[in-house]
Amino acid sequence: MPTQPHARTGPVRIGARGSKLSLAQAGHMQRRIAAQLGVDPQDARAVERVAPLIVITTSGDRIQDRRLLEIGGKGLFTKEIEEALIDGAIDCAIHSMKDVPSVLPEGLCIAAIPEREDPRDAFLSRGPLTLEDLPDGATLGTASLRRQAQCLYRRPDLKVQMLRGNVDTRLAKLAAGDADAILLAYSGLRRLGLGDLPKSLIDPRQAPPAPGQGALAIEVREADRDLPWVQALVCDTTTLCVTAERGALIALEGSCRTPVGAHAWLEGGALHLIVEALSPGGTLRFRHTGESEVTRLSDPLASAHDLGLSLGQAIKDEAGDDIVL
Repeated sequence: MPTQPHARTGPVRIGARGSKLSLAQAGHMQRRIAAQLGVDPQDARAVERVAPLIVITTSGDRIQDRRLLEIGGKGLFTKEIEEALIDGAIDCAIHSMKDVPSVLPEGLCIAAIPEREDPRDAFLSRGPLTLEDLPDGATLGTASLRRQAQCLYRRPDLKVQMLRGNVDTRLAKLAAGDADAILLAYSGLRRLGLGDLPKSLIDPRQAPPAPGQGALAIEVREADRDLPWVQALVCDTTTLCVTAERGALIALEGSCRTPVGAHAWLEGGALHLIVEALSPGGTLRFRHTGESEVTRLSDPLASAHDLGLSLGQAIKDEAGDDIVL
């Protein structure tokens, strides 16, 4: 895998959403891309010259008063950025992997998945330390159907309040008393320098996060997938784990209408995967686990994908329509 800077003619234009979190994530990758293009990542002017950041407002950013499932699904966070990529207005896109649909537009690909941040969900409240410590009938704020279902499975007495918006908006709503507790991706809090805010973290084996949570996706045109600066961003371990998780998502036809969690990790040369899906109200939960000795295989990515597909299909066969809103 290339580790040295590589020459390129013309800048690499990076497309990203305009939220604080998106800009923090994209800025980190911008500096890494610039380094691969032979520029000092600490030289802000040089970085912007060789890898300019282009902010693109998506439909998901514009519409904040409804759940994503009501307005077209999580692809609304990528649609306009992908259109710019197809049109040639940008050369790559930086997404949160959990926001990327399982099917991409023709001609585009996820060419690199860098090292993953902590994938766990974070529990934040105005007092209680854990979900179990919340008083009876407390209000939980979330726009995630998965988080809603997982929390109601553990605490069916909770009231769920739809809570969308960027991290600052959700924290402000929690402080204002709109909810007694909220759940956020710990990776996003860490990337924003807010990693000290959670009261506790959710065990990913007890309640698996969204497939790909904590990972970033570098999306490019198919013709550019093998460029050296792209391949230099690949983390093999993260790619294996995310490939397995997204395999489960594909099998379950995962969307904002299906509460799906998946968590993969490497241990002792084997890839381990937990997949679960729940009924939207949290009354039913379906879980399957498995592993694959990926280090002994000639095509570990295909094995990881197949592992996710098989576990996801097992849940789909067992659950039927019980997991679809």
